[in-house]
Amino acid sequence: MPRHVAIIMDGNGRWAQNRGQPRIEGHRRGASSVRRITELAAQWKLQALTLYCLSSENWKRPAAELEFLMQLLRQYLIDERPTLRDQNLQLRFIGRLDRLGDDVLAEIEKTKAVCRNNTGTELVLAVDYGGRDEITRATREIAQQVAAGELAIDDIDEDTISKQLDTKGLAEVDLMIRTGGDIRISNYLLWQISYAELWFTEKCWPEFGEVEFREAIEGFASRQRRFGGLDEAADEAGEPAEKGADPAAKVH
Repeated sequence: MPRHVAIIMDGNGRWAQNRGQPRIEGHRRGASSVRRITELAAQWKLQALTLYCLSSENWKRPAAELEFLMQLLRQYLIDERPTLRDQNLQLRFIGRLDRLGDDVLAEIEKTKAVCRNNTGTELVLAVDYGGRDEITRATREIAQQVAAGELAIDDIDEDTISKQLDTKGLAEVDLMIRTGGDIRISNYLLWQISYAELWFTEKCWPEFGEVEFREAIEGFASRQRRFGGLDEAADEAGEPAEKGADPAAKVH
């Protein structure tokens, strides 16, 4: 099983338009998929599930759609508090919350309070998030520490950078899933997915359910992860290494 799964929830608007419905209906249906996948992540005891809710580039969208997305996020936080509590889900936000409205920020704080003592899967919501922006902010913080004499340049390493990222303390992403048919990572967790397995599907996010999630997990389990090295058993035998264990034993 992957420890940390990250998902780009793409295709909401296209799903709705293909059915002759307004784009906002796709976003509304996508919220139901969030609940479904979050519950599965908790049941399967993933360490973390990170969902790309709103990118820093999404501010270019029409004002009416952005307003709907903000209110959808606000309503999600209100409606899902019982689920987050009952599923023992921890909650974290990454990205720039400083550009969100006060009404959304208030619900974020209320929901985080409900989850404060939870110990299960960590649900990470990426809101107004961009990978380059995250690395830029981390770099500024490190530069300030150097300027203040708190950190020597020669002491800066990968761990130094990781500890300044929004995801500090989380396991690195093992599996990155993108729905909606596009095959790109769209400025998502650029540092954290360095060695992640990538899995793409034509299914739009409102269509993504347990069958598709299991398929992605099983695909992850069948891959060999060498992290730049060689599989010693396969190298000695001169033949491919055995595939991963059957994930059905762990995905219940």
